[in-house]
Amino acid sequence: MRLRALLDTDALGLRLLGGEDELDRTVRGVMTTDLKDPSRYLSGGELVLTGLAWRRDADDAEPFVRILAQAGVAALAAGEAELGDVPEDLVLACARHRLPLFAVHESVAFATITEHVVRQVSGERAGDLAAVVDRHRRMMTSGPAGGGPDVVLDLLGSDLDLRAWVLSPAGRLISGPKAAGPALPAEVCAKLAGEHLAAVRTGRRGPHRVQTAGATYSLFPIRNGGHRPGGAAAGRPAQPARDVRESVLSDWLLAVEADAGDWPEERLDLVHGVTQLIAVERDRRDAARTVRRRLAQEVLELVQSGAAPAEIAARLRVAAPVLLPGLGAAPHWQVVVARVEWEGGDPDGGPVAQSLLEEILVDPLSTGPEPSDRIAVAHTGDEAVALVPLPAVGGESDGSGSGILADALLAAVREPLSGGLDGDGRVTVGVSASVHSAEGLRGALEEARHARRVAAARPGPVCAAGHQELASHVLLLPFVPDDVRRAFTARLLDPLRDYDRRHRAELIPTLEAFLACDGSWTRCASRLHLHVNTLRYRVGRIEQLTSRDLSRLEDKLDFFLALRMS
Repeated sequence: MRLRALLDTDALGLRLLGGEDELDRTVRGVMTTDLKDPSRYLSGGELVLTGLAWRRDADDAEPFVRILAQAGVAALAAGEAELGDVPEDLVLACARHRLPLFAVHESVAFATITEHVVRQVSGERAGDLAAVVDRHRRMMTSGPAGGGPDVVLDLLGSDLDLRAWVLSPAGRLISGPKAAGPALPAEVCAKLAGEHLAAVRTGRRGPHRVQTAGATYSLFPIRNGGHRPGGAAAGRPAQPARDVRESVLSDWLLAVEADAGDWPEERLDLVHGVTQLIAVERDRRDAARTVRRRLAQEVLELVQSGAAPAEIAARLRVAAPVLLPGLGAAPHWQVVVARVEWEGGDPDGGPVAQSLLEEILVDPLSTGPEPSDRIAVAHTGDEAVALVPLPAVGGESDGSGSGILADALLAAVREPLSGGLDGDGRVTVGVSASVHSAEGLRGALEEARHARRVAAARPGPVCAAGHQELASHVLLLPFVPDDVRRAFTARLLDPLRDYDRRHRAELIPTLEAFLACDGSWTRCASRLHLHVNTLRYRVGRIEQLTSRDLSRLEDKLDFFLALRMS
């Protein structure tokens, strides 16, 4: 129904206070609230009823109205029973945000308005919803249980003539309609994923409209757990608020080749239903990862605890058939380490990095969800560790030339993931060489961790480094002559040691912690239990005494090597 129809119903007791030009807006539902921030319960298109209990003074109106406008509500109706006339500050705030405002006479109960709107909306949409429900039923019976996302996307094509694709946050094509013509180009997938992540991080409501390669696409989020915004307003239980950074780097998205801006509500409802069905498929796949995650966690704990190679080898023999079913020979293994860090330190980086690695450690040119089923990822603290099996070629190791290459991995994911980091986050990845035995796994883990630290010393929101980049320093340290090692470390560290002896300034421990935290001021200060200003003073003193600059990669590496050789 239209807002204009509300004014034509005398029994509702509504009086228009502003927004006459917006009366053709469609009302999809109604919600009553006195919360200062009801955004988690809004899905757009509602008539919001309020008794103004949230208002304490004139400054409260602007943020409340801004929240409603950003949520896309149709209009606001304020009751006069509590304060009498609607306050002028609320009228002005609604005018600024082009939000229609009604006054509700004190003799009219909000329940009366709610019943009228629900009855009108339900009657107008009864026929359309019957068709939508029928399509949903067909999707549920032939979707995740009988063909996965492809079947759902084929139904979109056959029923609504819509071409749609499911993409990972890194731009990998998860699924697409089988009869949709040429596959979506990789560069278009990366562009769409990056635009979607950037829109999610800035809080813009979906669907997001993107134009690229001469076509228009509408992007819809596919959230884990079948989550859909607006649960309370749509008659579903309210969803708990969550930090978008917990999932922005791992949630799938649905890209539809169409402009959804002028779609009727029933078509939007159908596409939202499609995202829910695909989320069920995502949940099924994530549940299947439980065994692989547990295997990876067990292997990681054994390696870190210094367990005997025979014990690690036994665990690897258990993992091999799960990750590579039908493989005759024992595979080679690679280790990939990743860390996701946000300014301020929240949310917990370990699970975020784990989900991210499970998405990006797949060939970007492969399609479907199944290739990611061959990757086992554990997490410890803020770090995620992936155990990647590589089939042995002819029973012999093919050395460092096969498997995951850091440069190729970085090129595939840097553009889309940068949009999700939005200037306040970083992803750093380290990749080891391949090993073919349990004895080599501990070294591979350390190698991947060292490579990640090298990546972290570089500028940019997404950085990766491989084992090849360690060959010139870390792996060659034992071959450096003793006198060269002593001269190198003395030149860099002796001024700091002397200063520490005289002033008890703890510059050496500060330097070690600063490098271990990859130059993060907040994490390093927290680790040392210092104020950030104190940390900055110490780092400044280190730079002054050594004539080095700890913001430069070369100087960070020199200090890192000096500490390793000392």
